[in-house]
Amino acid sequence: MDVIWTICYLTVLIGLSAYGLHRYFIVYLFLKNRQRVPEPADFFEELPVVTVQLPIFNEIYVVERLLKSVSELDYPRDRLQIQVLDDSTDETRELTSSCVQALSEQGFDVELIHRVNRVGYKAGALEHGLSTARGDYICILDADFVPQPQLLKSSVHFFTDPKIGMIQTRWGHLNRGYSLLTRVQAMFLDGHLLLEQVARSRSGRFFNFNGTAGLWRKSCIRQSGGWQHDTLTEDLDLSYRAQLEGWKFIFLTDVVTPAELPVDMNGFKSQQHRWTKGSIQTCKKILPRIWRSRLPLPIKIEATGHLVSNFAYLLLACLCVLLHPSAGGPQSGWLRVLLLDVPIFLTASLSVAVFYICAQRELYPRTWMKEILLLPALIALGVGLSINNARAVLEAVFNHHSEFKRTPKYGIENKSKNWRSCRYMPLRSLLPLIEIGFAIYFSYFVWFALTHGQYFTLPFLIMFQCGFLYVALCSMAQWWHRFSFATESEVAFPA
Repeated sequence: MDVIWTICYLTVLIGLSAYGLHRYFIVYLFLKNRQRVPEPADFFEELPVVTVQLPIFNEIYVVERLLKSVSELDYPRDRLQIQVLDDSTDETRELTSSCVQALSEQGFDVELIHRVNRVGYKAGALEHGLSTARGDYICILDADFVPQPQLLKSSVHFFTDPKIGMIQTRWGHLNRGYSLLTRVQAMFLDGHLLLEQVARSRSGRFFNFNGTAGLWRKSCIRQSGGWQHDTLTEDLDLSYRAQLEGWKFIFLTDVVTPAELPVDMNGFKSQQHRWTKGSIQTCKKILPRIWRSRLPLPIKIEATGHLVSNFAYLLLACLCVLLHPSAGGPQSGWLRVLLLDVPIFLTASLSVAVFYICAQRELYPRTWMKEILLLPALIALGVGLSINNARAVLEAVFNHHSEFKRTPKYGIENKSKNWRSCRYMPLRSLLPLIEIGFAIYFSYFVWFALTHGQYFTLPFLIMFQCGFLYVALCSMAQWWHRFSFATESEVAFPA
């Protein structure tokens, strides 16, 4: 049993180290290519028609803000079509209808499409709207985004190059400073939306549309097979299919489209579950096709690293199970420190710090040192999410079906608003109880390390302990508030 345990333990650590090395490689590609800022090949003499698609499902708190910001886009009205793809089943339908009527009276070409079913969820709505889109270029905006007036004029000219199929803008954060959770989420996203996207796009590797705040060439969508809903990440799926067809993508770092971050833990976990599961589904669907293609080997390797990246959560969850401070063998004493702890620290743990420090320093050159103080909280949150996301990986691997669950949005941009009385709540689950169990388990680890002088491991064990405890308590606190003060039917609907 000791031999089996040691083999499993080392296998997991080696796997996590591989992901750490890949993180270093992304940082290297970013630093090497960050000065290669993309420029349009030419400029349209006459601006082309753009269709703005707004997929909506029960967005009572943000739909007015969305439509108002879209109406303020600095783009000729005769060149702009707005498609409101509203699949809502609540009062959002009436609110959206009144907003659309008001825009129509102002002279906008606006179309309200309400499907009687949600076949394909968001992907189905986008595909359905494409049939009546009159623009050759499609801008997609989720309900929680607030596009800046210059969004279209700053990006559409890149389509003068006939090889360009998609343009992705960088997400901003409307409510970054709302809470510890939103600040850490912003750091998570900054790492992906700056380092990964810039590194891949400017080095000629494949990268993905982020599902919103981007523009597509309509013919690129059509030629690549259209929006498909056999995965939960239709954006990642279409991105890879399009690039396999030879289309080129552009990522614009300096064009920022702000969005609202989830302010509640259950909503955040639901979002992470969907993204993680969908990425593994896409991996199973697309990866064999990538390796059968005639793509250069570096592109195939990086695409593989990208698509399998969320398996790291499964390895992290396995590590939590395999860890035991009282076990003997090569995992104890100075032999462990020299042969195991130091190499693993340099490849796995330190790579996380380097990755996010690089992103924060690039984005916030004056305040990055203040922001990076949250790095332990970021690592702890990643650990706390490991059970939630490992479950998503396993569901994808074993083809467990689940519907597309939207992330609740409450229209919260500052601390003066409270989300606890809002009507949209994710489903309850038993997962927080499992997370509490891991928090207790790692509390024992901390006690053991203190009493046996294992001070080198103590900071990491505390992060594991705090990560699980924070995620579990925040998840349960949301429902405790609801049970304590009102049932869902008793909650007043805010004006």
